[in-house]
Formats: sequence, structure tokens, C-alpha cells
Amino acid sequence: MSSTLLELTRAAHEDVERFERLIVKDLQNEPATNKDRLAQSHRVRHMIDQITSTTHKLVEIYEDKDNARKDEIAALGGQTATGTNVFSAFYDRLKEIREYHRRHPSARVLDTTDELEQLLEEEPQIEFSGEEAYGRYLDLHELYNDYINSKFGKQIDYTAYLDVFSQPHHIPRKLKMTRQYREYLSKMTEYLVYFLERTEPLQDLDRLFSKVTAEFEEQWANGKVDGWKDEAQENGHASEENEKIDLEYFSTVDELVAIGPEKLKEALGALGLKTGGTVQQRAERLFLTKHTPLEKLDKKHFAKGVRKPEQNGAQHQNDDSKQIALMEVKIEKLCEILSEKIMRTKENIEKKQAQIYEEIDAEREDEFKCEICGNYSYWGRRAYERHFKEFRHQYGMRRLGIPNTKNFNEITSIEEAQQLWERIKEKQGVNKWRPDLEEEYEDREGNIYNKKTYTDLQRQGLI
Repeated sequence: MSSTLLELTRAAHEDVERFERLIVKDLQNEPATNKDRLAQSHRVRHMIDQITSTTHKLVEIYEDKDNARKDEIAALGGQTATGTNVFSAFYDRLKEIREYHRRHPSARVLDTTDELEQLLEEEPQIEFSGEEAYGRYLDLHELYNDYINSKFGKQIDYTAYLDVFSQPHHIPRKLKMTRQYREYLSKMTEYLVYFLERTEPLQDLDRLFSKVTAEFEEQWANGKVDGWKDEAQENGHASEENEKIDLEYFSTVDELVAIGPEKLKEALGALGLKTGGTVQQRAERLFLTKHTPLEKLDKKHFAKGVRKPEQNGAQHQNDDSKQIALMEVKIEKLCEILSEKIMRTKENIEKKQAQIYEEIDAEREDEFKCEICGNYSYWGRRAYERHFKEFRHQYGMRRLGIPNTKNFNEITSIEEAQQLWERIKEKQGVNKWRPDLEEEYEDREGNIYNKKTYTDLQRQGLI
């Protein structure tokens, strides 16, 4: 009888209270290991999401935009178009209830407490790479390769990269205004957020980013964002020389030549123009900007990778700079939260680098066998983890008649896979005989009930 809005409202409130009690009960248990802590955090996160979803539905019901709730309450009070008749409303409702149970003789009161209690025993499947070691370390190797193979990066080793990747404001500004750098920042933000979602699922990232953005807007308006405090910044610091090159004081290219090649190079770089060539060519290139806006210059004058400004180019360039600066600030905040794991990652890498050849060789040659794959051997942890997604393992699972889902990660025994599949089917109610629900009983009047309903009514003396 959950067809009425009031009943749906009552059931929704009850669900919220149940999830709240489960969260409290789960958090009262102190996890013994890091794996247990992660499992607990993800269970709590899942229940919080359920509470949030249910609460949104309740808000919609209480807003009552279509007046359905108001009409239902009025109907319960016996209000009709012709007046108020409480007894008529009561008997109409009683008739509706009887009709419902006549159509659904097997209906029973569901006690979802036991079902929800099972949530506390679940172990969420969380995907980590071998390098991440179940969330203990970050795996930044792909981003590291992007960094050392870019124009804005440097040729440094991985441990040095772990020290500098969290400080993008130290990169010269002229190297940031490229698509390659924006894609690098976007990729890094995506990975750090994904890592936090897996290792710290209770972090409210939406609220965190809202606060970071609000603070950024204020600092940007006041010109106080690290790395973007001066438009003429070059090589990580403000260049006073660039401010002195005011073209209004120069009438000819020859006058600019006298400034010298280095100052001309800095001025051109600040504008995103090519900085190469002789001192004469540099002066000619810079002098072009005296009477011609940047957006009207031929694209051949711009450095490779720098987009030519369009109409209203100054505004577009400012917007691009702001977006890049905001991504940098978000990355710095994420790295601040992950500072302990970053330090732990560096220590782990340094420890590996200190291993002797025999230790590295022994670790690389660890052998993993999978019975589901026909006792095929996989050499090394990474190959072993990768095989769960490959065709050989998928074929083996299909041959057993079992879906190759995340539930079966790390399962390599046929017997374990079959036992887990039986537990999953039992939990989902697949092929399960339930005599208390499916066994039928008939009373003297010919009404059909399931065993549980019949027993309950008989115990109450109603049949």
C-alpha cells in the first residue's frame, strides 16, 4: 500500500532513519587495516548518497507543485466537492485496502532491516593499479612522461617530479598559454580527483572546489594569485625590464635595436611572439605591435603552440589565463590534501631505487597463476592485475557461466568463483525457493494466501 503520497513520505523518512542508524553502527567499528578503512568509508559514502537521493524525493513531495499532497490530505479528511463527509472517506479507504489485499493475496509486510544490515558486511570493489598499492601511493608515471616530453617541463627524474608537480605556479607564464599545458592540467586534475574519490570517499569535493573558486576569484581580482601577479612575468618572476619597453617612445626600428637582443627577446616572449632571429629581426617584429593589434598580426609572427589572439584578443587571453590559473589553484589544493601520500610515494620510489639487482629481479619474477584461465601463469603483479580485463580471463568466466564483473577481481580459483556466484544469486533472490511466500493456503471462503500470511491471520483468529 505504498501507492499514496503520504505512505511514500512515511517510507522515505523511515529509510533515511535506517541508513543513519547503519552509518552510526558501521563507524563504531574501528577498521583493523587500510583495506578495511577504505571499505568502511565507501560503505558510508554509499549510504550517504542513498540518504541524499531519498531526501531530494522528499523535498519534491513537500514542495507539492501539483497540489497532489494537499488534495490527498483533504480527501483523508472527507472533503469533497459537495462538502465534508468523514465516514464516507473512511469507508472508501477501507474498501480500497480490502480490494488491494484481494488482488494481492500473497502480499506481506516487508522487514528490510535484515537486508540493510547486510550492507555492513559488503566489501566494495575499488580499482587500484599495482603502483597505487591499494591507495597507499600515487601513480603519476603517465603525467611524468607528459611533463618531461613537453616544452613547459624539464628533464628530471621521477622523484624530482614528485617534488615539483604540485607547484605549477613556478612554470614560466609564456609556456602556459598552450593547449598542451591546459590538457596536462586537466589530466592531472582528473587523476587527483579520481584518486581522492577512491581513497577518501567522504571528502566533499564539491564544497571544497566551491570554496577554492570563491577565494580564487577574490585573489584574481586583486592580482594576488601566485604565478599570475604580473602580466610581464617571465621565467617565474616579474620582469621589470619589460615594463620599460614602451613603444610610444620609439620612432624607428633602429632605435629599438639599441635596446639589445635580450630585452627584445623578453618583450617578444611576453607577447607570445617568436623570440628568435637577429637583433634586427627581433626589433622589426616587436615594432609591428606599435601600430598593429596582436589579433591582426599574421600568425607566422607567433611562437609555435601559442594561439593567435582574435578580435577582443586581450579579453580572450585574460579568460584563458584565468581558467589556467584556476586549474593550478585546484591542483595545489588537492596536493595539499594528499601531501602525506605524496611524501609516502616518494619514499617508496627511493626505496625501490635503492634495491639491488637481485631484489628487483626477484620481485619482477613473482609468478601468479589463474585456474580460471587454465592455470596460465602471469609474471609480475601488473600482468596479473591486467589479465582480469583481458580476453583469456573473460573467456574462462564465460565458460563457467559466471559474469566477469568487479566482484570477481582477485578470484583465480574456479571453486571460489562458483561459491561467490552462488552467494550473489542467493542475495539477489535468483532461483531461490521461498516456501513462506510461494506455498499457497486457502481458507473456508476460498481466499488464497501464502503460508506466512495465512499463519499470521490464523494466529490472530481472523480466519
